[in-house]
Amino acid sequence: MNLKTTDMDMLHGSLTGKLLLFTLPIALSSIVQQLFNAADIAVVGYFGKESALAAVGTNTEIIALIVTVSSGLSVGANILIANHIGRNETKETPATVQTAILLAVLAGMIGLLLGQIIAAPLLRLIQTPEGIFEAAELYLRIYMMGYPFLLLYDFGASALRAHGDSRYPFLALIISGIANVALNLFFVIVFHMGVAGVAIATDISTMLSALMVLHRLVKDPMFHFTFHESKFSLRIACEVLKTGIPSAVQGAVFCFANIFVQTSVNGFGEIAIAGSTIAMNFEYFTYYIITAFGQTATTFTSQNYAAGQYRRCTRILWLCLGFSTVCSSVPIFTIVLFRNFFSGLFTTEAAVIESASVRILCILLFEPICNFYEIPAGVLRGLGHALYPAGSTMIGTCAFRIIWIYTVFRFNPTLPMLYHAFPLSWAATILLVNIGFLINDRTRFQFTV
Repeated sequence: MNLKTTDMDMLHGSLTGKLLLFTLPIALSSIVQQLFNAADIAVVGYFGKESALAAVGTNTEIIALIVTVSSGLSVGANILIANHIGRNETKETPATVQTAILLAVLAGMIGLLLGQIIAAPLLRLIQTPEGIFEAAELYLRIYMMGYPFLLLYDFGASALRAHGDSRYPFLALIISGIANVALNLFFVIVFHMGVAGVAIATDISTMLSALMVLHRLVKDPMFHFTFHESKFSLRIACEVLKTGIPSAVQGAVFCFANIFVQTSVNGFGEIAIAGSTIAMNFEYFTYYIITAFGQTATTFTSQNYAAGQYRRCTRILWLCLGFSTVCSSVPIFTIVLFRNFFSGLFTTEAAVIESASVRILCILLFEPICNFYEIPAGVLRGLGHALYPAGSTMIGTCAFRIIWIYTVFRFNPTLPMLYHAFPLSWAATILLVNIGFLINDRTRFQFTV
């Protein structure tokens, strides 16, 4: 693949086509990553027992938390590299990439070890039923063995996207995704390995995608990346984490709050767990379209803001908001209308399909409103304000859902009442994030220059 055809000029020319072309591979990349878990669920759902489906399913929110933290941390590298490119500071880029990759290795090893220590306590914390506990713990422990490769992929992909190449990371995931499905079927059907088989398949696929992205970084003349010549800069690492940690927190609080929700769902039994697991896959698939436009808004805003093109930043905000709302609403409403059919792709159990439909109607139907905080939050990060959207999300989403569980849901403990916490928390987050544009004089100034 020729670099000249994949690296995008974000500072000049029409934005409309570029925003769409840049976003599409990001959205598809995230969807393919989620397909890893969905493939695990579908394979054990069809070729394993209902308990195996529930065992993998009860890990869904934990896996989402892990993936979100990894992706959020990598945003720091994306913004820093994009700023260098926007200011034409290309000499700073190789050192930033080297530090980012070494930081990914370090954080990945820490995460791997931590995952082995807290796997069982974490599953106990969310009240995983005893009948599926052993299988759920095995799945999580094996999955965490691949965490360093997940971080390597995310950091490497962020570097490439900051340079304008969002297609190659997507290509890497497509190839690894195909490998994941094939390995799932092989380990489960041929070797009857159950949850262990699908977890091992995911690890191998993640390693493949990471190696492909690292190979691309080596070939890119702007980055000049090699492991044996890489040097770690504490200053650059702090700059990456300065933005990466708040971005990771913003995404993680959703998953953290959802773990509380998962705990409540677990109390309704294996059918509720399996149904909720299926519906969550659709929520993540469509939500990744929204977050992809948010990432695009961050990258484009970061480069243009660094180059002093403030009016272009305004246009990026409104175009991303409009495109994201339309592009996410079409699949959302399609899934809602044909919810039984789509749920039936994961299981043949009528009770599980019905349980999935309840969650789809209560949560997925209202998901398009998430655009109205994700896109503004992405622009704020690109302008250098990563803390405010993270704090707003923590209050509007995490705190709201936890309070809802211990108040309203406690007095009316039904699944629909539990699920109503989602759209209401989104509305609260929209209010808080958008207030940031009104109370931050610097941000308001930049959008009226």
